Amino acid sequence: MALQELAHYLRDRRAALRPHEIGLAATGTDRRTPGLRREEVAELAHMSVDYYTRLEQARGPRPSAQILDGLARALRLTPAERSHLFRLAGSSAPPGVSAVRRVRPHVARMLERLPETGAIVTDAAYDVVTWNPLARALLGADPGDGTTNLARRRFLGQGRMYESSSAEEFGHIVVARLRRSADRYPHDPQLAELLAELHAGSEEFRQIWETRPVHAPGHRTKTLDHPEAGALRLNCDVLLVPEDDQEVVLMTADPGSPAARALHGLAMQAT
Repeated sequence: MALQELAHYLRDRRAALRPHEIGLAATGTDRRTPGLRREEVAELAHMSVDYYTRLEQARGPRPSAQILDGLARALRLTPAERSHLFRLAGSSAPPGVSAVRRVRPHVARMLERLPETGAIVTDAAYDVVTWNPLARALLGADPGDGTTNLARRRFLGQGRMYESSSAEEFGHIVVARLRRSADRYPHDPQLAELLAELHAGSEEFRQIWETRPVHAPGHRTKTLDHPEAGALRLNCDVLLVPEDDQEVVLMTADPGSPAARALHGLAMQAT
């Protein structure tokens, strides 16, 4: 726990937040600074003024996750600022109540700048929240046809699955992530519905689920048996968007390879 850094961070954030931003009057005979008072932050965070004061003076005990969440709400912290607050307190920021099913604009724009890379963003339930034209051409689905959940495609056969290698490995990857998501978002109705469908509709899913697989996102190589471009040997790399518990999957081919030439042709068609 970084007591001094936490104290500085709380004081800075309190001073930067203007009363009118949270519906408080900005005038008053005893308001000497433009930021919030300690009493106001403590009330908004549902904690005692004495406890909050000790935190700002680097004298307080380690705050609980509930206290930190209250402070994050009171100080109007962004997800990144909330994560930083938890790190300063020596804790890991817990996720929200449900999986994030929107994509940040800068992530979406990054996908647009990758014309010869198939790129998708998946949420914690393996829904594709966005993808670029080449990824749609590679995976063979339309965002409006209801087949953009990769777990349903893999285990329930919803949508075309072109993958001809590492399908077994991908099944374990999917289950490992869904098990982790089930622990993180126990009250997410959409995730619960997905897991119920998979348990009811796939013996393979049920068997893998019982093995409790563990997987860390990274790099793998797979082959897609594409109906137009043929067998494509692709590199599959995963980048994390930790604030939203999302993954950016990049599908590329080795430079100069037949797969690279095929990706170029598919990209031209897709755009």
